[in-house]
Amino acid sequence: MSRLVLAGVLSLMAWSAQADQVQVAVAANFAGPFQKIAADFGAATGHTAVVITGSTGKFYTQIKSGAPFEVLLAADDDTPRKLEDEGLAVKGQHFTYAKGTLVLWSAKPGFVDKQGQVLSQGRFKHLALANPELAPYGAAAEQALKALGLYGRLLPKFVQGDSIAHALQFVASGNAELGLVALSQVAAPDKPAVGSWWVVPAKLYAPILQGATVLKKGEGNAAAAALMKYLRGDQAQAVIKAYGYGL
Repeated sequence: MSRLVLAGVLSLMAWSAQADQVQVAVAANFAGPFQKIAADFGAATGHTAVVITGSTGKFYTQIKSGAPFEVLLAADDDTPRKLEDEGLAVKGQHFTYAKGTLVLWSAKPGFVDKQGQVLSQGRFKHLALANPELAPYGAAAEQALKALGLYGRLLPKFVQGDSIAHALQFVASGNAELGLVALSQVAAPDKPAVGSWWVVPAKLYAPILQGATVLKKGEGNAAAAALMKYLRGDQAQAVIKAYGYGL
């Protein structure tokens, strides 16, 4: 075997030996961008991110019950901080990786107008949103409806999902004409836009700051540390921005 080929094989063996795996709990609104980020992360580092998506509230309960997650990408900043305070996340690892945007979405083109007046007109039977007790986007939706003075009137029309992904599915399947979901779910750069939507003014709800942290089960895992570093880098930040998040 030539020296050049041998050097290449040894380099590949060393790279493979250093590669590791990390179990990542990802908030449902961030599932799309994180698929892209995980693939790029693997190509850049050799590490593998095993992704589980769901609601932040359920993840919190599962982590407290001993779930094997090593990194949490939450839909809020409070949950990572709470886990750190409770000794379930590594001190000093938490940071805000994205700022979310709430939209009113319909799978029907032209159904949602540019001012969101369709909400006050009430010519629909169902409005989907995530459970505000489990999902920060659900809490933001509730805040926005209250700020608009529509919460009480529209409450009988609510259909709630455990996560923002479930809320989106209600609308996509036709079981709800409208839904309050994440911009990243309906305006993804890797798929054509479907239906119609209105970006809910940010002044109507508290900022959706999304926090990442290394959980205790990920302490000392090289892949977990590498992922946290990668999320702060230009390549990941470009993906996050492309999906409509603030940085």
